[in-house]
Amino acid sequence: MSVRIDIAGLRPERIVVAPSPLAELGMALHALAEPGHHPGLRGWAAEVTARLDAHLADRMCEADFLWRTTFSDLFMPFAGIPGAVPGTTLAEELDLLDKLADGDFVAAALEYTCVLTYDSHAPDILSDTVLRRRALDAAAARGPQQVRFTERLLDDPPSVRAWLRRFLEDCDAAFFADTWSRLSHQMTADARHKTELLRHKGLAEALAAVSPAVTLDETATRITVDKLTKGRTVATGGLLLIPTNLGRPHLSVLHRYGWQPALHYPLASPEPAPLPSVEQLTLRMTALSHPVRMQICRHLARSAYTTSELAQVHGLTAPEVSRHLRTLKKAGLVSTRRRGRYVLHQLDLTVVARLGGDLLAGLLR
Repeated sequence: MSVRIDIAGLRPERIVVAPSPLAELGMALHALAEPGHHPGLRGWAAEVTARLDAHLADRMCEADFLWRTTFSDLFMPFAGIPGAVPGTTLAEELDLLDKLADGDFVAAALEYTCVLTYDSHAPDILSDTVLRRRALDAAAARGPQQVRFTERLLDDPPSVRAWLRRFLEDCDAAFFADTWSRLSHQMTADARHKTELLRHKGLAEALAAVSPAVTLDETATRITVDKLTKGRTVATGGLLLIPTNLGRPHLSVLHRYGWQPALHYPLASPEPAPLPSVEQLTLRMTALSHPVRMQICRHLARSAYTTSELAQVHGLTAPEVSRHLRTLKKAGLVSTRRRGRYVLHQLDLTVVARLGGDLLAGLLR
């Protein structure tokens, strides 16, 4: 599984690295709504929540599906405007949000309903009665609050635009302006560093610095982002790389049809070791799903064993044990070493201990 971005023919000057105040505000709202995703921000979230005006807190719940269950593309409106790049201030980016066509605004806001195709052309939901009904039905499954918001959005997009802008401006005044002033310097420095890598060492080096989950193929025509989702798009107008301080562990990819693709990546992680790929996680979970391999792992967690010893303990043939060991080794769960003429196998306890955290990081990526 992955998201693929075709960049064949994309001019280097159309690759822009820049922080986005609006995208970071979206991550701030997400961190407040889902503090469990961001253990390192619990102190910040508790402080903001404690001094939040009750009326603003209520409004924050009114459309939290825009930042709780999805990262709505409304927080990156520049991606939907040909040639646009992130603004330097929140006001600039809110002006860009106002410039989105009503159809684009509504489609991006209704992303949480999953009724519109994301990376291919979709009909205009404002004029398509079938899509409208599907969107309302999907909203109903989420509750009356989502239904009310969706009805307003479909019936009167300008009023929702005005509501959202006022809400975001009030969030800025209440807590985000202070947060942005403290964090923006680090994101600006990171964007400057990635831009220098682009100029002097090329896109592959810059993407490697963005995240180990982002790679460029050998022909330099396609970017692959390792995620537990599928998608593809073409970067005809540009490619945007947007750092986030509040977004870890999420690596978000905007690949909406007709929009500039954007990678919203967390600043350098303090993780002591690189996280495994989605494929490696799948191999490990599959390897451990077999009851015989689990029993073998129980022994290998306690000590190193030879193949023949494991065969004797478990009542299996040596070839059967070898097949199970190959599966475990391919998944990176078992290491081997030679002692004289014997080959000893042992469970890699460090890898197994990290599996829960690695799996969670893969799910949240």
